[in-house]
Amino acid sequence: MKSVGNIQKITAAMKMVAASRLKGAQMKMEKSRGLVLPLTRILGDVPGAKSDTSTIIPISSDKGLCGGINSTVVKVSKAVSSSTESNSSINIIGEKARGQLAKIFSNTLKNVILDVTKVPLSFSTASLVTDTILSDGAHKHQIIYNRFLSVISFKPTVSTVLSAEGYEKMAESGANSFDEYELEGSDRSELLLDLAEFKLGAIMYNALLENSTSELGSRMQSMENSTKNAKDMLGKLTLLYNRTRQASITTELIEIISGASALEE
Repeated sequence: MKSVGNIQKITAAMKMVAASRLKGAQMKMEKSRGLVLPLTRILGDVPGAKSDTSTIIPISSDKGLCGGINSTVVKVSKAVSSSTESNSSINIIGEKARGQLAKIFSNTLKNVILDVTKVPLSFSTASLVTDTILSDGAHKHQIIYNRFLSVISFKPTVSTVLSAEGYEKMAESGANSFDEYELEGSDRSELLLDLAEFKLGAIMYNALLENSTSELGSRMQSMENSTKNAKDMLGKLTLLYNRTRQASITTELIEIISGASALEE
């Protein structure tokens, strides 16, 4: 009973911590969406685009006790991997995804990046992660993460970012609206390269914030359910203890009364 009571206190404290951090994380995440939308309007988002080399980037948490958001990312990563080109690699972000995917994709695993959200996340941190992934030279990047919808709702999402060459082909075929804008300067390829790399950094920043916010929301709900379960269990154990104690007292009274009656006789 004492251990169950201690667990109830711990889960209640973890819920309060997650709830206190959720509001700030949600505000930061919503602002980051404004960074991604203009780039997506210009360059587009085509998950089915073909490429010579591609990489899958599942984003998970480094800590557990946050429901099924990590298993969802792992499940989607496996599905995306089975449908992509043979010449693909994987870059894992987060301890929980590494534990489930590192062995499965050991031959194509390029990087494992941990403790990204250990300190308050900034665009500089996301840029460092992006530089590490860009060093592999893949032409197609598929970032898998949980998009935050509400405290109890998260949507597994796949965001696709192509290389400058890929966006050039899309512009030529009219698949994006890049040619609708007037460009200053003559170096079109350099501008496309900068935009492609910046888009990857912006989506990475947003995806890390989305997943971190989803983690806090899911942990808050999980700890609330755990607290309720611990409370119910403590109530049942208390009732069982009282019944057992009462039965023991009743047995002792019967024995005393029986012994007194035998002495009177």
